[in-house]
Amino acid sequence: MATTEMQKGPAMTLKMNRRTFGATGLAAASVTACSVSDPLDEELPPMGDFELAFTVVVSENAKKIPPTRNATPEQLKTVLTTEIERRFGDYRGGTGYVIALNIDGYALAPPGIPIVLTPKSILVVSANLWRANPQEKLAGPEQISTFEGAETLLLGSGLVKDADEQLQTLCRNMAKKVQSWMLRNPTLIGLPAGSAPPARIDDTDN
Repeated sequence: MATTEMQKGPAMTLKMNRRTFGATGLAAASVTACSVSDPLDEELPPMGDFELAFTVVVSENAKKIPPTRNATPEQLKTVLTTEIERRFGDYRGGTGYVIALNIDGYALAPPGIPIVLTPKSILVVSANLWRANPQEKLAGPEQISTFEGAETLLLGSGLVKDADEQLQTLCRNMAKKVQSWMLRNPTLIGLPAGSAPPARIDDTDN
C-alpha cells in the first residue's frame, strides 16, 4: 500500500527526533565522504604471468533485483568493462588472458527511510577466465556478488548517490572481487600454489 506516513496508532508512528536526525546526518556524511579505492592509486598484488588480452561483458540478460533504479544493458556493460580494465590493464605478465563476465542481476538502491528502510545496491555476475592464445577455458563460471560497502548499512546510498555513482561503486568493487577470485586460484595465472597473501585477497565490500 503506497503511503507517505506510518499511522496505525501511536506505536506505529515514525517520529524523527533530534537524536535520530543527528545520527542520520552522520551516516549521510559517512556515505558521501567514503570513496571507492581507485586501483590506479593502489599497490596492486602480483598476478604472475597475467596480462589482460581483452574483456567480455554480457549484460543483455541482467535481471533487476527490486527495489531498484534503472540502468540500461549498455550502461552496465560499459561501466563494468571500464572498471575491469582499470584494475587489470597495467599488468604486463606476457601471457594474454580473457576475463568474461555475465551480469546476472543488479539493484541500484532508490532513496529509503533512514535507519528504518535502507534499500541496498548489489551486483551479481558469473565470472569465467580464459587463456587467449591458444584459447582455453581455465575457470568458471563462478558466481560473485558485491554490495556498495558497509557504510551504506545504516543509511542507504540512494539518498546521497545517483544511479551512475552507485553503478561505478558496484563495478569497481566487483573488479576487485574478480581479482580476489583469481588470486585464490594462483596456479591459473602462473603463480605458485598458496602464494597469494590473505591480506591481498580480502573479499570484504569496500
